[in-house]
Amino acid sequence: MDFLLSGITSITIPQLIMYGVGILLIYLAIVKGYEPSLLLPMGFGAILVNIPLSGVLDQTLAGIGETHGIIEWLFQTGIETSEALPILLFIGIGAMIDFGPLLSNPVMFLFGAAAQFGIFFALSAATLLNFDIKDAASIGIIGAADGPTSILVSQILKSKYIGAIAVAAYSYMALVPLVQPLAIRLVTTKKERLIRMPYNPVSVSKRVKIIFPILVTFIAGLVAPMSVALVGFLMFGNLLRECGVLNTLSEAAQNILANLVTLLLGITISFSMKADAFVTKETLLIMALGLVAFIFDTIGGVLFAKFINLFRKNKINPMIGAAGISAFPMSARVVQKMAIKEDPTNHLLMHAIGANVSGQIASVVAGGIIIGLVSAL
Repeated sequence: MDFLLSGITSITIPQLIMYGVGILLIYLAIVKGYEPSLLLPMGFGAILVNIPLSGVLDQTLAGIGETHGIIEWLFQTGIETSEALPILLFIGIGAMIDFGPLLSNPVMFLFGAAAQFGIFFALSAATLLNFDIKDAASIGIIGAADGPTSILVSQILKSKYIGAIAVAAYSYMALVPLVQPLAIRLVTTKKERLIRMPYNPVSVSKRVKIIFPILVTFIAGLVAPMSVALVGFLMFGNLLRECGVLNTLSEAAQNILANLVTLLLGITISFSMKADAFVTKETLLIMALGLVAFIFDTIGGVLFAKFINLFRKNKINPMIGAAGISAFPMSARVVQKMAIKEDPTNHLLMHAIGANVSGQIASVVAGGIIIGLVSAL
């Protein structure tokens, strides 16, 4: 009987808190529909790893010896030693992206770069709060609103807070429809939000679409070599999409591979959500700094668009700048919904998608640059 009750009597207050965190993530996934493919496995995994003597973790049992838990094994194999899971996910993401709207309006490249401002702002703020530079850099990348990049950067830099960083990154990705409109309205006027941008796409040839991912890989790899794994797999996925001779593989990457890796990544990252490492004041600071990074990324993109308008005859709706973050395609949809709300005949979706896919490239390049800079210190 004592053996049967040992699990219940071993539960700690921090573990109870983590059960609450897990249930909250599951609630947001199921009831609110916020990134369910990510938050649901993360939430359920948070419960699994915090059950006393949990069989999903490595442990030594009397009379049995050392046992190996599946979640800990997945973490060690797929994230800790190889970073395979977040990198493989980029193949699926790349296969989903159509760079046509970006290539037909190259000015949108600028917004992907401008919307990374919050990363460096949060990095600086975390350093001032006495976080180690590797932890501060990992926290800053939350602002990219790109979960796989956040996981990869924090893992390569051996951050102590990978669990909190992953939860923050994916949570803010899910909360894009709530957070971004507030940030956009804070720095725009109604008149600016009403600016119309007719969409007159330039025809982009198949040859250009094939050359683009190869060229981006070369450029990003030479400028930021540490980004090659991220950018390379993203562009490889896009090449599968655009080459025209691997349609079955492209569809598999977009659906089967992306869904399977997302499922495994979500439940695997919960290994870093054990109560003793997660329930700390640092976690609260990371969540706050992540929100600051996300807000400042959004504001940075909007303000850059307003700056560009000082020199343009044909004005850009500054809301487009907010779509320069990496949360694809959620951020583009937010901009479209806001535009429609202000004027039901104003359609900005294709412009926003151009900025949004630019942000996807910019975030992984920024991650590579940060890894390279911090590693060089």
